[in-house]
Parts: sequence; structure tokens; C-alpha cells
Amino acid sequence: MLDTLLQAICLVLILEGIVPFLYPGRWRALVVKLATVNDRELRIVGLVSMLLGAGLLFLLK
Repeated sequence: MLDTLLQAICLVLILEGIVPFLYPGRWRALVVKLATVNDRELRIVGLVSMLLGAGLLFLLK
């Protein structure tokens, strides 16, 4: 179980690093734009992302 969790974390780090590696200027602009988003909208996006991830995991298992 721990091995699978560590593999998943490694994959997240790889996926998170792709955009800044390929498009550092666009990534920086996106981060600046995200800084202006209010907390409520950011939480909704986070919730939708978590639910989508959990749903996809459920479908794959």
C-alpha cells in the first residue's frame, strides 16, 4: 500500500512539473492570475478536482 502511494505521489510531481518545464513564462503568468482568484472560486475548483479524481479512481478500480 505504501509503495503504491509513493508511486502516485511521484506521478503527481512529474505531471505538476511538465507545464513549468515546457512553458515557464505561461506558467508564471497563470500563477499571477491565480493569485487574484477569490478563495471561494479556488475552493470550488479544488473540490471539483478532488471529486473528479476520486470518481476516476473508482471507475478504474
